[in-house]
Amino acid sequence: MIVTVQPTGVTPADVLAVARGDARVEIAAATVAAMAASRAIVDRIEASGRPVYGVSTGFGALAGTSIAPARRAELQHALIRSHAAGIGAPMPREVVRAMMLLRLRSLALGHSGVRPALAQGLADLLNNDVTPWVPEHGSLGASGDLAPLAHCALVLLGEGWVLGKDGARVTAAEALHNAGLAPLGLAAKEGLALINGTDGMLGMLLLALDDARHLFAMADLTAALAIEAMLGSERPFRPELHAIRPHPGQAVSAANIHRLLQDSTIMDSHRDDLAHAVQDAYSMRCAPQVAGAARDTLDFAATVCARELVSVVDNPVVLPDGRVESTGNFHGAPLGFVADYLAIAAAEVGAIAERRVDRLLDVTRSRDLPPFLSPDAGVNSGLMIAQYTAAGIVAENRRLAAPASVDSLPTSGMQEDHVSMGWAATRKLRTVLDNLTSLLAVELLSAVRGLQLRAPLVPSPAGRLAITAVAPFAGEPGPDVFLAPVLEQARAVVRGRELRTEVEAAVGELL
Repeated sequence: MIVTVQPTGVTPADVLAVARGDARVEIAAATVAAMAASRAIVDRIEASGRPVYGVSTGFGALAGTSIAPARRAELQHALIRSHAAGIGAPMPREVVRAMMLLRLRSLALGHSGVRPALAQGLADLLNNDVTPWVPEHGSLGASGDLAPLAHCALVLLGEGWVLGKDGARVTAAEALHNAGLAPLGLAAKEGLALINGTDGMLGMLLLALDDARHLFAMADLTAALAIEAMLGSERPFRPELHAIRPHPGQAVSAANIHRLLQDSTIMDSHRDDLAHAVQDAYSMRCAPQVAGAARDTLDFAATVCARELVSVVDNPVVLPDGRVESTGNFHGAPLGFVADYLAIAAAEVGAIAERRVDRLLDVTRSRDLPPFLSPDAGVNSGLMIAQYTAAGIVAENRRLAAPASVDSLPTSGMQEDHVSMGWAATRKLRTVLDNLTSLLAVELLSAVRGLQLRAPLVPSPAGRLAITAVAPFAGEPGPDVFLAPVLEQARAVVRGRELRTEVEAAVGELL
């Protein structure tokens, strides 16, 4: 697979292909021409001798310091070294690859005034699987992701660290040598152009959107399985009840759940029994209202990402008429806000799933299922402590749902006196989504246990497929087993796409 970077940038699918699919990166001829034209403007400005931020001056609070022509290349190298000041564990490979492609995209838009060789250098790192070691701490989200991008840029210079195949830290010099690549030298403005921008937080947000889209569909699946196992009603999910409250995500979620509950003798056993349940609990009946609102939040975040993918986020920017202007486009507020918003939504999707798990395990509310879904409760505890684990994760997600984007701290001698914390917002969003995977895994296991215990009644096609996916590692209801490995494998089922694909083949696409 090949991703070609045009002067108009890249798509979300391109980012996923490079970050997760190891697609090869190529640079279009039109992109090279746009970059060369922008660089020619910078060369003319430098030759003229007039002061321009980032070309002939220092940075941040040192913007008023003039730099002699003989030291301007040194200035750019010093900038990268000093700003590569992160600390902590390395960011995942997929995040760093997304960040490098997006920085290449930023340069490709032709407003950064750098030579095409810099973009090619980033493409060479991606195509040769040279992934910079980027520490998790260092970015405040303005002036963009300075420290993380500086760690990437440092590798272009043959300095810094690279992620080894086994997770070890390798010197950049060794990694470039092994890949047959040579270090690059920087000219005026190029160091600044490599590190100013929102590429790290945008990369994490795009990866999170892909994960959230899948997990929200899986949340509808696990909700339907739990509702079926608890002998819930399918009536609240009928389309006419959602047409009168026209939130798009709610309608989608309700349609998913309604379709998943069909062709089930478990549902048929009480479908026309009006005394069975006048109203199901909120965690059952309101599942589409919560998961649907999360979908709408996801759609808004995707709209913001689409705008950012065509945005020039460098500073200063080189305009076609020859001006070089300082901007604030590197500020990550748009991304930080939506990351925090989506974290709130994802946390609630997990919270309502945990409430259904608790109901499934409670003999007073599960409609004749045994306590904690154990056929021999007392000697055996069944899934009691799995619900404890889920409750602890819900509590953590509530803490993580507190917004990072309101927590600004001034830096650079008060020159950068308001920052976005967008890097922190997108990092914690990814943690919330990983936690959501665990919560849905607990619900999946609990719902499957409930469906198994309804035998000889036959579950829906989705229920039968879920049992087939889970039973090989979870077995049948019976004596207690070492539960942690079972939950880990349930996580893999939720995170993977195989069960969802099989269910969609049976009942239609889960949107």
